[in-house]
Amino acid sequence: MIALEMSLRGLLRNFGLKFGAISRGRFETRIRELADGNPMLETATESMLRARTSLRQELAGLEKRVRQLAQDDPVCHRLMTMPGVGAVVALTFRAAVDDPARFRSSKRVGPWVGLTPARNQSGERDVSGGITEAGDVNLRRALCQSATATMNRGCSTWLRTWGAQLAQRRGRKIAMVALARRIAVVLHRIRVDDTTFQSDAAPNLA
Repeated sequence: MIALEMSLRGLLRNFGLKFGAISRGRFETRIRELADGNPMLETATESMLRARTSLRQELAGLEKRVRQLAQDDPVCHRLMTMPGVGAVVALTFRAAVDDPARFRSSKRVGPWVGLTPARNQSGERDVSGGITEAGDVNLRRALCQSATATMNRGCSTWLRTWGAQLAQRRGRKIAMVALARRIAVVLHRIRVDDTTFQSDAAPNLA
């Protein structure tokens, strides 16, 4: 769908028509406004807009199904009590960490999913680099999205406060990775302890 939207923008650009910044809800209206009066553009854009509408309907159906799957699963329901964790993140974590007992400590989840700094050690050389990017890429991406949502749109919790304080000391990029890693730890504790997220106090993250 995104590729189709970019193609529509590119088509209009070839005719010297600038789309500009606009909300997703007005995308179709704006396309028709710009194509109005040009029979060739009208024909080309209408067929592409029909395809986009079909894709949006299919996407809406898939999103509804995903939300329902998460709501019907008791584990996902508990995971989603954490701000920033929606249906996709909960289901991704549930599938990737299928057996939480595989981890002797919740803190092992972060390194397992590749959210710890890589280290280059040789003789007297010991350099920390970017994250290792090991493990499940979909889970790592989901946790990073959750961290972004927690920092930018989440309600006030001990987790968000911790992330904001770290961002002030170490920078936003490092804080986001660290927050994603901590979210993984907390989600694991929720699974192990069969609890829900507590916004006012950090759990024992063993």
